[in-house]
Amino acid sequence: MTNTPVSSSLSLSRDSGEPLADQIVRLVAGRIEERLLRPGARMPSIRQFAATHGVSPFTVVASYDRLVAQGYLDSRRGAGFFVRERPQPARHMAAPGPSSTATLDIAWLVRNLFRQAPMQLSPGAGVLPADWLDGPAVANAMRSLSRQNSAGLLGYGAPQGFLLLRQQLQHKLLEIEVEAPPENIVTTLGVTQALDLVAREFCRPGDTILVDDPAWFLMFGSFAALGLNVVGVRRLADGPDLEQLAELAARHKPSLFVINSVLHNPTSSSLSAAKAYGLLRLAERFEFTVVEDDIYADLHPGGATRLAALDGLKRVIYLGGFSKSMAPNLRVGYIATSHERAQRLADRKMLCTLSTSDIGERVVYKILSEGLYRKHLDRVRGRLDAARPRALRQLEALGLRLDPAPSAGMFAWVDAGRDTNVVAARAMREELLLAPGSLFSPKQLASTHMRLNVAALQDAGTIRLLERALAG
Repeated sequence: MTNTPVSSSLSLSRDSGEPLADQIVRLVAGRIEERLLRPGARMPSIRQFAATHGVSPFTVVASYDRLVAQGYLDSRRGAGFFVRERPQPARHMAAPGPSSTATLDIAWLVRNLFRQAPMQLSPGAGVLPADWLDGPAVANAMRSLSRQNSAGLLGYGAPQGFLLLRQQLQHKLLEIEVEAPPENIVTTLGVTQALDLVAREFCRPGDTILVDDPAWFLMFGSFAALGLNVVGVRRLADGPDLEQLAELAARHKPSLFVINSVLHNPTSSSLSAAKAYGLLRLAERFEFTVVEDDIYADLHPGGATRLAALDGLKRVIYLGGFSKSMAPNLRVGYIATSHERAQRLADRKMLCTLSTSDIGERVVYKILSEGLYRKHLDRVRGRLDAARPRALRQLEALGLRLDPAPSAGMFAWVDAGRDTNVVAARAMREELLLAPGSLFSPKQLASTHMRLNVAALQDAGTIRLLERALAG
């Protein structure tokens, strides 16, 4: 294939409003995808392409560089640009669901949550649908950040986290009566890293960590990989079963107890004041530290009891973040604790990742500091309050029992009266992702329960698929 046909086959428009470099990239990429430009074909030189199409050499350079970055062209020093061999696109196949006799494990659910395209319906997901989140606020914050002096964006972030964000978090925590100056706060890559850092710093292989039962499944595997013994404490409608907690604490002498105090995952229940005081007394008696995972805090309408507020961050380590309410992709979380623990955790963070991304933290800071987040939360909570009653009625009509009936948050914990591993396997064959109760058990025990996201149950087609999976 000669150079002239390659170049002359492109028709650029000055009147479309689309930048010339974008047109060149789109048109060349299209011809490569259509195999009209075959692998190994030499592209016109920059000067020749520019002369043929009446564009500047700088435009051609920018276009070729982007085509190289996107895998369409190879740049060979001294020889020019050549069409690169493109991998054949894999035909989409539904991720294999387990058979009715197979064990669904945590990795199965996480793999399917992160499938790229096409994504199945996800009433088992733990995040809000993308169109419920404030994409324009995130995009505007990123554009604003791009206009700042780039020198501050190119180095490592501060090990303890972006200072202005930590100062903003101090004000945010005061709203729930948790006092934590910036030096007592460490930013993290979401609550997932926060839990990992805390476990690594304050536990040793063989130690016991107590968790809610049921609870967020991902931490079970993470803690087990550190050689820790994970033991569940029965979760009731108003918090943990304190009698069982006392028994387990006496038997295992745990280092930590990890708990969702507000909008517990997966039940959406919240801790009562009486249970909070009882829990703190047991923590003091048996000398374990409480890790309060408050990732769903901002979806609560207010007035909930926080262990960190009652305790003053003496025996409680508080975790928060923005993946559930702002944007999962920002991966911005934080730890609030005593000054001594914060220093230890910042050092531990340096050993693991040096620092977190200053860019994501600056984006979150801008959204928080401009008051946009508060308005966004009002909209999301209102939308959830409107969606929840209808979703719960539909679930009950399918024969599912609410255990308990949620009054806030995005989750419903339902009893299907049958093994939900089997239900989830059937659903997956229909491209419907469910979260069976076995995954939320520290021992991965079979369960008749499952977690459903009310925000993902607004489409009649989703309800029909769920009904079909339940019917068998």
